[in-house]
Amino acid sequence: MSVNILMPALSPTMEEGTLAKWLVKEGDRIQSGDLIAEIETDKATMEFEAVDEGIIGKLLVTEGSEGVKVNSPIAIILDDGEDLEVQEKKDITLQVEPKEQTVISAAPLETKNPLTGVAQTSSLRIFATPLARRLAKENGVDLGSINGSGPHGRIVKNDILNINAFSPIAIQETLADPVLLTNTVQASGSSVKNLYADREFKEIPLNSMRKTVATRLTEAKQNIPHFYLRKEIKIDELLQVRSRLNAHLAERNNKLSINDFIIKSCALALQSVPMANAVWAEDKILQLKPSDIAVAVSVEDGLFTPIIRDADEKSLSNLSKEMKELAEKARSKKLMPSEYQGGSFSISNLGMFGVDDFDAVINPPHGAILAVGRGLKKPIVNDDDTISVANVMSLTLSVDHRVIDGALGADLLQSIAKYLEDPVLMLT
Repeated sequence: MSVNILMPALSPTMEEGTLAKWLVKEGDRIQSGDLIAEIETDKATMEFEAVDEGIIGKLLVTEGSEGVKVNSPIAIILDDGEDLEVQEKKDITLQVEPKEQTVISAAPLETKNPLTGVAQTSSLRIFATPLARRLAKENGVDLGSINGSGPHGRIVKNDILNINAFSPIAIQETLADPVLLTNTVQASGSSVKNLYADREFKEIPLNSMRKTVATRLTEAKQNIPHFYLRKEIKIDELLQVRSRLNAHLAERNNKLSINDFIIKSCALALQSVPMANAVWAEDKILQLKPSDIAVAVSVEDGLFTPIIRDADEKSLSNLSKEMKELAEKARSKKLMPSEYQGGSFSISNLGMFGVDDFDAVINPPHGAILAVGRGLKKPIVNDDDTISVANVMSLTLSVDHRVIDGALGADLLQSIAKYLEDPVLMLT
């Protein structure tokens, strides 16, 4: 009996991916554990192993196909001596069972497409899901006028939504239905494009990473009650300590960055303010014991947030080495899920790009994210009322108010600042 190979979910957040490359061809015999494809997720390109054995009867998805939904069939495995055409006929027979889908039998009937007004005649059985049938009825859509995009031509929900997205009935429906509203907004991309029909532009398709970034950050900004805490700190002592440490590390071909000190200070601060080392888990808050710090890394078509685990326990030099390795893996899309999933706190440093200060969007389910600006020379008033020049850096802590209240967030930011302004504390 044939078996469908399904698009795997290679991470908990993966909803679709790109089938980058097939490592087998039709007619090949495979065993469980054989590598059969390379799958590109929003985070990395990973090899996919077979879990069944048999003969590759058909590759259903071509190499380079984007937006392949998780759990959708991508290939068929056959037993020895099994005929693909015979099996497909059996599958079609199973598809028409009442338990699987709604079947409409129609006598020859002339109808009009409500969108085009074109008369059509149909005497074929029409396969449609119950939801598609209900939406068609509510919106006055003739199912006989639609080519289904589901298995074996079955009409599914999106077939109805896509052809009817801008009809008066559909617009009225979307105002009361957030699910339909989402689909309508997606379909309206073509109307945005029409606004610029007389202007020269380059259309850039969204890759898996950009789609995921857009979805997650939109959800974060809509659903997380952000509030922001800001502080400027003097980093003259930090710069001096870094310079002295780098002089000693030069012979080991290692060099500490400002970001390494920021990671370490945040990790220690989470240990000093343990209630802030927490994540939102829908109906509860999870307070973590280790300081696992996610650090935003810019790549060509998006960003990654690899995680330094137990960052509070690592020396600055080891932390620096691990961060460099993770950043390189991120840029080459070789991160494993265990290297970017989890954590309770994020850091986004745009100081190296010349940004003075900014507000970062929280990376769910984290409780907070620290935005770091560049160091600038500024005049400051000393305790004895004299004025001097100091190197000053801005910190902005974006906080999820469901997880961390204002006073607790202030304690956390103050603790981070303490370690950065007196970096010797990180070495004890």
